[in-house]
Order: sequence, then structure tokens, then C-alpha cells
Amino acid sequence: MKFSLFVHMERADPAIPHRRLFDEVEELALTAEAAGFETVWIGEHHAMEFTIAPNPFIQLAHLAARTSTIRLGTGNVIAPFWHPIRLAGEAAMMDVACKGRLDLGIARGAYMFEYERLLPGLDAMGAGLRMRELVPAVQKLWQGDYAHEGEFFSFPATTASPKPVQAGGPPVWIAARDPNSHAFAVANGCNVQVTPLAAGDGEVASLMERFNGAVAAHPQLPRPQIMLLQHCFVADSDAEVDRLADDLSAFYGLFGAWFANKRPIRQGIMAPLTEEERAGQPHYAPEVVRRNLVIGRPDEVIARLKGYEAMGYDQFSIWIDSGISHARKTRSLDLFIREVMPAFAPAPPVAAMARGARS
Repeated sequence: MKFSLFVHMERADPAIPHRRLFDEVEELALTAEAAGFETVWIGEHHAMEFTIAPNPFIQLAHLAARTSTIRLGTGNVIAPFWHPIRLAGEAAMMDVACKGRLDLGIARGAYMFEYERLLPGLDAMGAGLRMRELVPAVQKLWQGDYAHEGEFFSFPATTASPKPVQAGGPPVWIAARDPNSHAFAVANGCNVQVTPLAAGDGEVASLMERFNGAVAAHPQLPRPQIMLLQHCFVADSDAEVDRLADDLSAFYGLFGAWFANKRPIRQGIMAPLTEEERAGQPHYAPEVVRRNLVIGRPDEVIARLKGYEAMGYDQFSIWIDSGISHARKTRSLDLFIREVMPAFAPAPPVAAMARGARS
């Protein structure tokens, strides 16, 4: 199982400069590359300081000039906010900029807050329909001379310009939860990205079952990859584990409030939940979050991730957005690299082992 990093600028304090946050994301990405991570993922969100990412291609292009091996992924662009011609062209240009290291993650979006500002009247069902029309159109535009007549888009024969560096275009990843989304991804030659949020290992197993069901229903097609996105933090003391559990409890409480779209927002910032509001979300209580997320000392984290590897996950992406300080993110990532990753190092080839034994 490979590892990747899902990271964004985030802040709750307007006194923190955005430029500082930009540089901190770069630092985390460079650390991930040096450690041999597969991908760094940056998504798309609008008008919210909770996740600051108006166009992932901008930050990924910046990282392309400062990295050489790590893949650069959109995690994810929000399908209903894009026209197929624009997305096909911008993704191809990004693939040129990073010399063929782009992974294109696409999702229907999650926040009604964004829908009502960019496409008033849109709901999750409509967003999903737009995504299902967008994805195959983008793939065909990379091939070129493609005309489209659909429910949401219509255009004469068009070719993406430039063309991607990667043959056939960058790998496409679909954020999937329900079985229909898994089936759509597999049928269209796309990889799958899933997140259980804070629902726990039962949901992790269920998401894999949905994926396996979609693969079994399309035996004529190659099995795509599946990536598990989840919060994961490593600590070297029980006190830090407890602190992280409380921090992630607060993060998910605020995440749920953004999703509900009912609390006031000033300058793109939603105030932290009160103790009373947090108490009203027992499913995000610190003890529940501690149990359901991958938070713990290195041996505990290794055991959890080994279980996911055994389920068949090809990639585990550390969701490092959490509201905690950059220093604590860096400390956790360093512990993960030093204490957890070696347990997943590929075994040396048998021939090499034999030569070592003879020497």
C-alpha cells in the first residue's frame, strides 16, 4: 500500500497571513516527496477559510516547479463548477507543467454553502449528474475532435489544447460513496477515492465491499486502483493522543456545521462550536473520534493501516487538515515517516537477498 498526503491551507485566525499558509503547504509537500510518498493532493473549495483552495492547479503548478518525483493530484476538482473543455485543457496544461505527474481527482462537491454561491439551486443529485456527464467528455477531449450534445453541455468538435503528457491523459479518480458512483468509476476506467470521514473501520470495510462489487460487475475491465482518505496522526505520548482526539473532535464538529450551512460566517470564517454545540454532536465526541480515526502511537497506527492494506486498498492518503498548528502537523508527519512507513517498505527481491546471504 502506497502513501500520499491530502493537504490544504486552512485558518481560523484572520491575523495569520495566507502567504505563510502557502509556504507551509509547500513544506509539507516537500517532506512527503523526500519520504517517498506517492502523491500530494490539493482540492477545490470556495469562499471558506476552513479549506482555502479556489483552484488546485495553481498550487500544484507551484509545487511542480519545486518537486521532481511525487505525483500531483487534484483532490478533488468540483465537477459542477467546470466546463469539460476548460477542465480538459487546464488539466492537460498542468500535466505538461509537471512532466506527466498529474492525477485528476473529480468529485460532485459536498457543501451547499458553495452550491448556493456558484450555482444557485444545485443539489447533490444534480451535481452528481453533472459529474457523470463531465468525466467521459474530458477523457474524449484529450483524444481530440470530440463533439458533445448532453443535458448540461453542448459543443462542436473540439480538441483539448495542449494535449496531456501522459498517454490517454492523466489517471482520473472519482470520489465515490454509494454503489452507483463506484460502478460509474469502474465503467469509465477511473480510479476510486473513498473516505469514511469519522465513521470508523466498519465504513472502511463497507466502502471496499462497494468497490469490489463494482469491479465484479465489470469483469471485462481492468481493476482500477482504490485510495482511502482518512485523518491519520501519530503521537509519541498518551497525552498528545488525547489532545489530538479532542482537536479532531472539534474539527469534525465544525466540518458538520459547514455541511449543515446554518451557522453565521464572517470573513469566510465560522466561529468554533460552543461546548453546548459540541455536546449536541455525540458522534464526534473525542472518545468516538479516537476510536474511529487513525490516531495513536506508531504501533497502533501500523496495526490499523495493515488492516486496510489487507482489505485491498492500494493507497492510503493522510488527511492532515485538522485545525492544529503547522508544528504539530510536521511532528506527526515526521513520526509517520520514521516510525510507521518502514513497516510497509517493500521486501527486497529474492535474488538480492540471496546475494546478500552469499556475501
